[in-house]
Amino acid sequence: MNKLVKTADLYDCQVPYLKDLFDSCEYPWEMLPKIKGHILALIEAGLPEFTELKPGVWVGKDVKIADYVTIEAPAIIGHGTEIRPGAYIRGSVITGENCVLGNSSEFKNCILLDRVQCPHYNYVGDSILGYRAHLGAGAVTSNVKSDKSHVHVKGEDFDIDTGRKKVGAMIGDGVEIG
Repeated sequence: MNKLVKTADLYDCQVPYLKDLFDSCEYPWEMLPKIKGHILALIEAGLPEFTELKPGVWVGKDVKIADYVTIEAPAIIGHGTEIRPGAYIRGSVITGENCVLGNSSEFKNCILLDRVQCPHYNYVGDSILGYRAHLGAGAVTSNVKSDKSHVHVKGEDFDIDTGRKKVGAMIGDGVEIG
């Protein structure tokens, strides 16, 4: 692909508490270093209809959390989301509504828009998953290059240094992987 894809090309963010973040970033990877600060600002401002599960972890209405789940702060889990057994949320994770964070899956520094499904054996790190994105069993958004150098986004007419050593996947709305 030789077109430089922008945030608005990949995502139609309808999550009220994420819209400003999406609108402020021309390219999706620009959101990655802002996730933690965005979550902390939302918590500081107050999250109506959310409940504090433990310090720095807020969950919406009708969230289902199975046994043996670990959720580290900061995190915001949207209404109606299901977190299955063995899920590990390592912090700096924010979801929209009605997502599935699957059994034996790990999430770190990522955004999941409404209705994202990562149902089992997934790793989602330094990534953004669009509305109704779906990761099949065992899909991994590996987030670091083997030589530990900065990730570049390249095309025929461009080579952009993201300034980050860790960039997972920018998965657009409705994409199925796995």
